[in-house]
Amino acid sequence: MSISGWSVGGQNPSAYGDGEYAKYRIHYGFVTAGYATIKVRSEMLGKTPIFHIIGEGRTTGLSRWFFNVEDHYQSYVDQSTQLPLRFKRKINEGGFTKDVQIEFNHKELKASILNKENNVRVTAEIMPFTQDLISAFYYLRNELDIETIKVGETIDLDMFFDKEGYRFQMKFLGRSELKTKFGIIKTLKFKPLVDGGRVFKEKESLTVWVTDDGNKIPVLIKADLAVGSLKASLDDFKGLKHPFKVLSQ
Repeated sequence: MSISGWSVGGQNPSAYGDGEYAKYRIHYGFVTAGYATIKVRSEMLGKTPIFHIIGEGRTTGLSRWFFNVEDHYQSYVDQSTQLPLRFKRKINEGGFTKDVQIEFNHKELKASILNKENNVRVTAEIMPFTQDLISAFYYLRNELDIETIKVGETIDLDMFFDKEGYRFQMKFLGRSELKTKFGIIKTLKFKPLVDGGRVFKEKESLTVWVTDDGNKIPVLIKADLAVGSLKASLDDFKGLKHPFKVLSQ
């Protein structure tokens, strides 16, 4: 099956693998607000080989006094189908907390959502080949064909978050050379389409730059917020499956 010309499942990931690690600096201009890390481990979930993807983010320094954030996300992705089997989200954002675990049953097209704070479980329907918030970006990294993608092309994907599913879209804006702490690198520029009016200024307020190579790892994420602009810049990495190409320092 394909979504907008993109294949779904059925092959082992080639863009990432066991041991990949990336660290991002979250900042407003020159002011560092915090750091986020994401790592990949090859594990077993029962008898199924999976990639356990662990993402963590927290504010640092003075930012903790104004708005303390401690976020933890985990996705358990079937290595053979690239579909998420389990998703965990435990966050504390300025006193707002959430502790949720989702179990995906792709054969029955069901998701079981457990709210660990009140021990309440609900069931929801999902679309075929549904991804979670974390697995979606790893799936897209693997499926993205950088040789044939065209400017203006839109990628569509079914995602499930909290208690409901929605259609995720991402538009390809083109290629560019980006200055990073590692040097100048070739990138692919995308604009995920997000809901506007609450946190973001409008539907197209988020922009992502990924390496124009076999890794397709994000190097810069920019969000135009209702007040100011927030960026996440790649600060450190290791365990990439492909060479990280730098044009010049």
